[in-house]
Amino acid sequence: MLREQTLLTKLIWAALLIIAADALLTGRLPVAFVALATLGLSAVPVVFARWAAVYVPPSFMLAVVAFVGGTLFLGEVYDFYERFWWWDITMHGASALGFGLIGFLLVFMMFQGDRFAAPHLAVAFFGFCFAVAIGAAWEVFEFVMDQLFGLNMQKSGLMDTMGDLIVDIIGAFLGATVGWAYLKGRQAAGLQKLVAEFVERNPRFFSRLNGDKPVTRPRGPDTEQTGARRNGAD
Repeated sequence: MLREQTLLTKLIWAALLIIAADALLTGRLPVAFVALATLGLSAVPVVFARWAAVYVPPSFMLAVVAFVGGTLFLGEVYDFYERFWWWDITMHGASALGFGLIGFLLVFMMFQGDRFAAPHLAVAFFGFCFAVAIGAAWEVFEFVMDQLFGLNMQKSGLMDTMGDLIVDIIGAFLGATVGWAYLKGRQAAGLQKLVAEFVERNPRFFSRLNGDKPVTRPRGPDTEQTGARRNGAD
């Protein structure tokens, strides 16, 4: 699993290790802690995927590593949230997009890859709700941390929270739309290709993927006459 990761993912992990080692040697313990925490959290999907025997596309892993690094390390150590006004928007939008895709895949896995087990819009809608729920739970977490430990995770309070939720909704909608387009059989490109790769490499979760759509034969005069003859024969 580790060998399959992209070169950029490995470079980010190596950089975090070097930064953590340098911070320990120079006595900058908070920096070392954040670097090691970032490294550990970004590696969790690899460990989980190996344990659950699930294939996670390397491009998705790169997105996870970049997101965790941007949120924890760059955001907290280098204060990107204060230096760049758009950093918080980017992080929230990217996470909501990712959770929209994850929510869609979870629902699709529940149907074992059956494209016709539920309306495509319904499957995409549940993916959207999953991502929005995660975003709302995070905002609650920020509020609790601020109230209990006197932090400032919410920054400007209500405006920050509502802005984050709006960005979460937009990102969740985009992620769910990608899932909907995949179900509609749109040409695989970009994020749709990522979904297709995950489905293709994890066939045991999508055993009904190649099932044919049920065909309802129209009842016409010939059909009714044939049925009547059969009933008479019986």
